Amino acid sequence: MLVTLTGATGFIGRALAGRLAAAGHQVHPFSLRSAQPLLACDAVIYLAGEPIAQRWTPEAKRRIRESRVEGTRRLVAGLPSAPRVFICSSAVGFYGSRGDEVLTEASPPGSGFLADLCVDWERAAGEAGALGMRVVNLRTGMVLGRGGGALQRMLPAFRLGIGGRLGSGRQWMPWIHLDDLLDLVEFALAEAGVSGPLNAVAPEPVTNRQFTSALGRALRRPAFVPVPAFALQALFGEMASVLLASQRVIPRAALDAGFEFRHPALGPALQDILRSNR
Repeated sequence: MLVTLTGATGFIGRALAGRLAAAGHQVHPFSLRSAQPLLACDAVIYLAGEPIAQRWTPEAKRRIRESRVEGTRRLVAGLPSAPRVFICSSAVGFYGSRGDEVLTEASPPGSGFLADLCVDWERAAGEAGALGMRVVNLRTGMVLGRGGGALQRMLPAFRLGIGGRLGSGRQWMPWIHLDDLLDLVEFALAEAGVSGPLNAVAPEPVTNRQFTSALGRALRRPAFVPVPAFALQALFGEMASVLLASQRVIPRAALDAGFEFRHPALGPALQDILRSNR
């Protein structure tokens, strides 16, 4: 299969490009900023986007939206022919902050900048459906893996014994092992019956307090230095809402389609990643 991949130089994109190549696929990295033409292909995977983890100034919001919503539209419009499948990254931010409510792909969207962004992003990806493509929207949680991502940014503080919960720590924190995310993308490529939203999260959700405790145990370090909500808001402004949001997300569509997670539980998943980091 010839796969066009945007975001191929990012944390997830690099790993996915290697996985697809190892499985015998031909990967065509593509940047919307380049002058290179789009090639006819069998599948498109859209992972590109301005980083969410920054202070949300009006200009930053414009860049974030432009890179995702308008970027997706331009990519779909520029395809020389219709691939069989279009897989577009989205985020669990679609659901907003919902407390202890159990959220599946059937749950309605939440409110706020990130929720509105995800709704419009998925709508832009849906335009590929009008061209005859099977469209899959990956609503991804925090991706845990070696060599990058959120976990790598957390490790220095936790290894020094100064890590801890964010805010109250009661907020649900959707996560997924990088290996499972890559497996899920391959699954979505291969399974013709998979379409629409797909929650890319582990089936055993945890709260932020449970996550930080598990990470401390895995590193054999204390994890009792909390970061108050007001400190996060002072540091990140409106973007702090992402860190404090509560999203108890379940991968119902993936499980119903027969997908099997290699790393369903957080403790063993962290052990696997940290063992590989040593």
